[in-house]
Amino acid sequence: MAKFKLDEIDHQILDMLIDNTRIPFTDIAKKLLISAGTVHVRVKKMEEAGIIKGSSLTLDYKKLGYSFIAYVGVFLQNTSQTKFVLERIESIPYVTVAHITTGKFNIFCKIRARDTMHAKEIIFMLDDIDGVYRTETMISLEESINDKKRLMHTIFNEL
Repeated sequence: MAKFKLDEIDHQILDMLIDNTRIPFTDIAKKLLISAGTVHVRVKKMEEAGIIKGSSLTLDYKKLGYSFIAYVGVFLQNTSQTKFVLERIESIPYVTVAHITTGKFNIFCKIRARDTMHAKEIIFMLDDIDGVYRTETMISLEESINDKKRLMHTIFNEL
């Protein structure tokens, strides 16, 4: 599949959308001195090319009572159980991310919980899944870096 070529206008559109996915196309157009139709067409092309995959909402989990973050490495009895275990993990709503990994763990998960007691319950849910040999948990003390824009700009400069 051919690589989709982005120009500077596409980069600027993406930059504004990453800052605020709800920014109206008319606002983007005014800032870039182009028509809203042009913004719409370019965004549509980036969606069709698979560069833009939907949009997301950023929540303040602390205000919602879910400030506790932990990472859980999952060891499987057999790697052939990976799909089965992932299906069970997906049914636990507090597991927000799960990766199949190489190295120490078979699966690496991020969980969100209300507090340590709630986290313990979630970890026990993971432990209780058939095929899970054991888990290892790391508590996040603080999310220090969460910046998609730096990566995006680096990718743009490499194109």
